[in-house]
Amino acid sequence: MTVPHTDNDAVTDRRSLHERIAADLRDEIMSGDLAPGSKLPSTAQLKTRFDASNATVQKALQVLKDERLVLGRAGASVTVREHHQRTMRPASYMAPAPPGEPYRWLTEAVKHGTTAHSTLLDVAEVRPPADVSAALNLTEDGTALLRHQILTIDDEPVELVKSYYPLEIAGGTAIAVKRRIKGGTPALLAELGFPPRLSVDRVSARVPTQEQFQALKLPTDLPVLRTLRVVYSDGDRPIEATVMVKAGHLYELQYEFTHE
Repeated sequence: MTVPHTDNDAVTDRRSLHERIAADLRDEIMSGDLAPGSKLPSTAQLKTRFDASNATVQKALQVLKDERLVLGRAGASVTVREHHQRTMRPASYMAPAPPGEPYRWLTEAVKHGTTAHSTLLDVAEVRPPADVSAALNLTEDGTALLRHQILTIDDEPVELVKSYYPLEIAGGTAIAVKRRIKGGTPALLAELGFPPRLSVDRVSARVPTQEQFQALKLPTDLPVLRTLRVVYSDGDRPIEATVMVKAGHLYELQYEFTHE
């Protein structure tokens, strides 16, 4: 039976008015309704549209300036910046790099006219988060090998990456050494007899942790995109589980499917 809607079902937006104004304008910028180089409506227009004071409108615009989405100063027109929202196509990064070639994440970035770099922060045996542990079929107190890195594009941090590997696969290999792996771990796993066959992504939007906020140099507490990617080899054996965290206002994910 359908339950009729009543006014009591309405949800109050408890955000401050300047946060709500910034959210609406941010959505118009990210969707292209306010294109790079275009001028935002005037302060007077925004005051009328949102029934807000001048101070509240200016506070909302400052949020967008801090997020590097608009440019302008008090008393002058505000312009949408040439922002750097990037479309990620996970399918482009799945296959191992050809022998002697850089990791696919780096080569894909170059194709888009950017300079990419990965910095390996740590390699250690750790107890993974519960969802990673479950994905790798570890015991309750099981450990895995962690490779922790941060990816930058044009010298800006864009992604925090934590990849976990079963010890029986990665132990005693180049994966366990704190240095970059030529061609990336997919190529090495294939060499070890565990070729990647299937990748499954679980994507969620979350409030950034303190580590993520600082590492990605986030301007505000905007959500981050968290992807848990589990890679399987022959026999549906999980060989890698990676947690990737990106700034939510700078990225969108594009998945492509064929219809049979």
